[in-house]
Amino acid sequence: MASWVVRSRSCLNHFLPSSRRTSCSGIIRKLPVAFSGESAAVLVSRRFESIEAGQKLDPCSYEEDYHNDTAHENQALDFPGGKIPLTSQMKFISEASDMRLPCYRVLNDDGSLISDSIYEQVGEELAVNMYTAMVTLKTMDTFLYEAQRQGRISFYMTSCGEEAINIASAAALSPHDFALPQYREAGVLLWRGFTVQECTNQCFGNKDDKGKGRQMPVHYGSKKHNVITISSPLATQISQAAGVAYSLKLDKRGTCAVVYTGDGGTSEGDFHAGLNFAAVMEAPVIFICRNNGWAISTPVNEQFRSDGIVTKGLGYGIRSIRVDGNDAIAVYSAIHAARNMAINEDRPILVEAMTYRVGHHSTSDDSTRYRATNEIEYWKTVRSPIARFRKWIQRNGWWSDDKESEFCRNTKKQVLQAIQTAEKMEKPPLTELFTDVYDQMLPNLQEQERSLRDAFKKHSTDYPTDVHV
Repeated sequence: MASWVVRSRSCLNHFLPSSRRTSCSGIIRKLPVAFSGESAAVLVSRRFESIEAGQKLDPCSYEEDYHNDTAHENQALDFPGGKIPLTSQMKFISEASDMRLPCYRVLNDDGSLISDSIYEQVGEELAVNMYTAMVTLKTMDTFLYEAQRQGRISFYMTSCGEEAINIASAAALSPHDFALPQYREAGVLLWRGFTVQECTNQCFGNKDDKGKGRQMPVHYGSKKHNVITISSPLATQISQAAGVAYSLKLDKRGTCAVVYTGDGGTSEGDFHAGLNFAAVMEAPVIFICRNNGWAISTPVNEQFRSDGIVTKGLGYGIRSIRVDGNDAIAVYSAIHAARNMAINEDRPILVEAMTYRVGHHSTSDDSTRYRATNEIEYWKTVRSPIARFRKWIQRNGWWSDDKESEFCRNTKKQVLQAIQTAEKMEKPPLTELFTDVYDQMLPNLQEQERSLRDAFKKHSTDYPTDVHV
């Protein structure tokens, strides 16, 4: 995780295309893939040793292999998959260097625009809606986290520090696009119209929970909003998204799939299978990786030796971009461009959103046992995506301190009321445990249901009052 300053010529130029030319060490070389941006000036300053990524891949280090051997300059062998140029020089591709790929950014930490930035224009109505959605998400996270600590729900995971990725990406998509969240994307549902009350109903597992109380808290889903239900096994949604996108392509729906994962998810086999399938089948899917520095207690430098996630797309032939995930304008612009390319060109896109997980991994985790509290506080305050975006809309005259106070007050009331309502509702009937799997219940399930009914009738006083058959 780092502080970035990027001078951008074009939002699209930050994607890793198939072929570019650049200069490294005074030598002009043709790169098979590289960031362009005619002189993107990038300043990367390390702040905390615990999340250093270490030595990284240098995209310029292996190009001489294919250009300095004049004896074989025009010779190639036709292997399965295409012709490959020959060289008499035995050189290995370098595994690492100090050079890192740049990060697309539009807003400075003070909310000012970086000079000469090219980005997707965001008007007042959209900007205010994005900001209020980010605040709503943060408020809901705060109160539901406390509800778990009070023993009122069993589990919770927050999106603290990652609100911009949630809301800005959702705002750049169409509601007809299929979203496959991991478990820090409640904001995507909120943006699409899934209400705070519906979120709290799911977390309390009451009779109005769309999942009928069968899922852990924060495992949201909504057919109405084209959001496929979250599942606990890590990274399974990635390969599923490739299949969803391929189906959308075959049906000529003119939409795409978008799937979210954390940096830890990229260590799962599903990540690699999903990217490879999507690339080969030219599926319109956007892979969004929230690189927040930590896979529970595992820092990124112990997770991989590559330059983050963005370089992994290159190995699968996928156009990729690294974006400042705490910059709502940059995220919105990158996802907007990625969606256009995915749909219009029938191709997958990989987006690495650099951010920081301010909260604990979940209510089962105490992150102060493996990272410094001053590190957390720095990202919570100085690098807050909500604070940065608020400064930008206030600079434009679209927001004020009075509006802030009124909105925060009303949102807190809304969330508290939703929690109280959800908590008072009775639970789904126990017999729902046996439905929605088979069209007609099998004999063994019928026997189990009868056994449950008998047990409940015999020991009814042992069950909570809000539970019934």
